Formats: sequence, structure tokens, C-alpha cells
Amino acid sequence: MLKQWPPLNGLRGFEAAARLGSFHKAADELHLTQSAISQQVRSLEELLGQPLFFRQGRTVSLTDAGWDLLATTQAMLQQLAAGIRRLDQYRKPDQLIVNTTPAFSRHWLLPRLNAFRQRHPQADLWLYTSDAAPDMAKQTVDVAIRDDLGPQADCAFRVLVEDRLYPACHPSLLAGAAGPPATLHGEREMDWSHWETQGGANVGQRGQGMNFSDAGQLLDAAREGLGMALVSGLLAARWHQDGSLRALSAQTVQGPKWTWLVHRDSQDDPLTRAFCEWLRQELEAAP
Repeated sequence: MLKQWPPLNGLRGFEAAARLGSFHKAADELHLTQSAISQQVRSLEELLGQPLFFRQGRTVSLTDAGWDLLATTQAMLQQLAAGIRRLDQYRKPDQLIVNTTPAFSRHWLLPRLNAFRQRHPQADLWLYTSDAAPDMAKQTVDVAIRDDLGPQADCAFRVLVEDRLYPACHPSLLAGAAGPPATLHGEREMDWSHWETQGGANVGQRGQGMNFSDAGQLLDAAREGLGMALVSGLLAARWHQDGSLRALSAQTVQGPKWTWLVHRDSQDDPLTRAFCEWLRQELEAAP
């Protein structure tokens, strides 16, 4: 009997690195740093008293002990994931777990959610927001709606809407302004480099300014008059309509694709199907 069991995170890091043949790829998959994966593997090797990998520059390969542990670890993780999924039978009746990004939840879903609640007052909705996309095989999620999803095993994948981006700011910044507003920077498609790469017109954006890792905070900052930002047409629609944001150009560029994943175990559930149909109709009706 082991005096000390290996930590689960260490086994997950080892399994990903072994399967992908790279600490860097394992770090990307698990949303960790490469040094964190390296430390997890080193700690596991120290605990077990033997090397699990041959290190060859940036590539790694398994030792005989590593191959043996990989088979055991993968079987254990698969069994654990299946066991967690089985816990669904103990959930409350009419429970629906929806994952999305904080920005989509705050700026698009929440303002419309009361309409769904009125149609389905019995729904026990759990809105679970996260910065990273969920692993649908290991997390209990019925539906994920995000702009950073790809196909996953045992899930239905669908592109719902292709967003458009445009530069905008609070109208007060344009009244008698001597120059362009301060520049607010985001990440991924919300960064001004994306606007420029897509052929967007120069609206006075600068490399300096304020930086935001969350698209929802970026949109809030623009609406509060902190400067101009590249905003999502889908998420900014309410603020554009009520005049809180004014476009700085009639031009738009391609934005992220909002997609959904529906887990196979949930796709035939009447409440899940009702939510997905309501969501699809709302997105198709969105300006």
C-alpha cells in the first residue's frame, strides 16, 4: 500500500504529456504553464522513485515505467469521468447546467433569460461561467455556448452565429474632441491587431492604452467612456441601440463564431431541447 497517493492533477498532467508527447502541448490542453506541467511530472517521478520520461530537447518520450503508468492512468481517468457522469441520475429534476463565457452571460444571455424562465418556470437552471472552455467528458455540463469551442467527443457541435466587430466608444468622447479617444485593447479577435489584419480603417487607434483580458470588461470600459474599443456586434447590440456606444466606422470585420456543444446524454432531454431551441431563435432574431 502506498504511503502517499499521487495527486490527481499530477496524474492528469502526466497523462496529457505522455499522450501528446510534449509538455508544451499538455500545458495548452490543461490551460497551465509548461513549467507547471514539468513540476507536476518531476514531483510524480520523485514520489515513484523512477523516471517516467526521456527528455530530448523539446520532445519527450516514455520510459518503460512511463508506458506502464500511462495505461493505468488512462484507465483510471476514464473510469472516474464515467463515474462522475453517472452522478447525473442524482441531480434535481428539471436541472439544466449551461456553461458560457462571463462576457456572453453578462451582456447577452442574462438580459434575455427572463423570457426563457417565463416559458419554463420549472427549470432549475445553473449558469456556470468560466474563462476556459469545459471538457464535456469530464465536467457535468449539458450545454456550452461560447466563442472558443471546437468539436468534442460525445457532443453535438453547431455554429450558431458569426459575429462582426467594429470600433466604438461612448458618444461623449466625440463631442468637440481634439483627437481620437484613448485606445482600449482586448485579446484574441478583440485586439486591434485583428482589426488591422482584416483591413479595418485607421480610426486613430494607438499601441498604448488600457488592456483587458475579458471581452465583457472591455465592452464595459468603452461604455463607461474610458476610450475606444473593438467590440462584438452581438454583445454590444443593446448599447449601440440605446446610444451608449457609437461606432467610429461603418466598416465591420469578421469576429468569432459563437457555437454550442450539447452533450450526448442531455440532447434528448426535453428541457435541454427547449433551451437550445429558444437560444437558437433568440440568436437568429438578434440584430
